[in-house]
Amino acid sequence: MTQDTARREKAARRTERQVKEERRFLLGPQTRRFELWHALKVAWALLRGYRKLHFVGPCVTVFGSARLPENHRYYRLAVEAGAALARAGFTVMTGGGPGVMEAANRGAKEAGGRSVGCNISLPKEQEPNRYLDTCVEFDRFHVRKVMLVKYSYAFVGMPGGFGTLDELFETATLVQTGKIEHFPIVLIGRDYWEPLLSFWRDTMLRAGTIDEDDIAMFQVTDSVEEAVERIRDTAMKRFGLTYAPRAKPAWWLGER
Repeated sequence: MTQDTARREKAARRTERQVKEERRFLLGPQTRRFELWHALKVAWALLRGYRKLHFVGPCVTVFGSARLPENHRYYRLAVEAGAALARAGFTVMTGGGPGVMEAANRGAKEAGGRSVGCNISLPKEQEPNRYLDTCVEFDRFHVRKVMLVKYSYAFVGMPGGFGTLDELFETATLVQTGKIEHFPIVLIGRDYWEPLLSFWRDTMLRAGTIDEDDIAMFQVTDSVEEAVERIRDTAMKRFGLTYAPRAKPAWWLGER
């Protein structure tokens, strides 16, 4: 057995144990000891993420499918978006996996920018892509989503599935409720997103479950240049790129 194979098998066993624990937690009330231990592990995962990502700089998070291959046009579009964001001065953050996430990280890396991933451990192991300068592994989706939002000045939605929609809608809810303010959400790929916007306008808006301002949170475009210009105007001009933590990274806190 090679060292790489042994590592993969060890990681798979760890992930399987974690999934069983998560399933047990979500079944309902558990013992006090179990729930205390679970809470402590969540707190440690949050703290570890905070320290690891504290110095990555002003980010733009790109959400998108893990399933699209390298020859797909949305993959190529994500490479272009990652490169343009890097040239605009942003660190590109993704979920760290394959597909569109890899493409955005690849674009940033090949453009000479900084590339960050928050990878999730899954039963069908999701390997971090090879274009990451910094990668943090998470066992729990809710902890990972905190990190994808906390360090970003803007959000880009590329075509994706349930996970992408989950991340986009949670981000939109934070904007809608004022938890985060003035952070643009740009959807790239008009043909993919237009049916969803039609549902918002023709069904949800008419039913009164959302209003025009909620729809206006999103900009939909096929143009990477237009998307990055919107992000530059809103994020950079409003917040600047003066991200400069007072402290220096400390190795003993896991910040390097």
